Amino acid sequence: MLTIGELASYAGVTVRAVRHYHAKGLLPEPDRDHSGYRRYDAGAVIELIRVRTLAEAGVPLSRVRELLRAGEEEFAAAVADIDRRLQAEIRDRQRHRRAIARLAAGDSLVLPRDVVEYLDRLRALGVDERIVQAERDGWIPLAAHSPERVPEWMARKREQLDDPRLADFYLVLSQALDRADDDPRLVELADELSAYLTRMADERGEGYVDDTEIALPLVRLMDTLAFDTVPPARRLIELMKQRGWTGWTKLERVAPTPGAAS
Repeated sequence: MLTIGELASYAGVTVRAVRHYHAKGLLPEPDRDHSGYRRYDAGAVIELIRVRTLAEAGVPLSRVRELLRAGEEEFAAAVADIDRRLQAEIRDRQRHRRAIARLAAGDSLVLPRDVVEYLDRLRALGVDERIVQAERDGWIPLAAHSPERVPEWMARKREQLDDPRLADFYLVLSQALDRADDDPRLVELADELSAYLTRMADERGEGYVDDTEIALPLVRLMDTLAFDTVPPARRLIELMKQRGWTGWTKLERVAPTPGAAS
């Protein structure tokens, strides 16, 4: 015969847990010896291990009580259901671990290879890392939202970056990052970018300039990410609107507004 402490030790639980299971009706109260102490037999160890195993698997104690009273077939079916649930939880945990690992491992695991190569190309051109970061932050939700379109968008990006004028734009924007909103170089930059977009739209069609079809909430999110990382971009957008273009993530041709020379 076992004391309550010995029973708890054999079953791998605490004495407090044994008493709790008694109170919940999950473990029958044993007979007491002449000194008034509980005494348990080997069957109590087996029963307590069953209770502990079910409870550790996340089965509510009320359900544990039902299962302990169930027949063999019902108990086996319930255990199979619990096992399937645990397997699903394990798969979810593994998926979450992979996601965390991607966040910690850098661009190569967060973004498709095409996008990583594009970002590396910007770095190789000497583009300021803050601009590269803004591009990266924008591509993360975009790639998650429309992964099937990333190859198409990247092919266009690579083609556009082959144009030395666009490459020069990135470099000039890099130089403008620390400039004030009234810096005349921003005006020159707006002139250059607007002229480039107009020429590209006239030659290739406006759909070539912007065919992303991104939902407006996602556009706003990506714009905010860019503006927070590259503050001069806000002023640049204002200047470009005067010159017939608006938007950052989603470019649109508009009627030029007065004051285009300012």
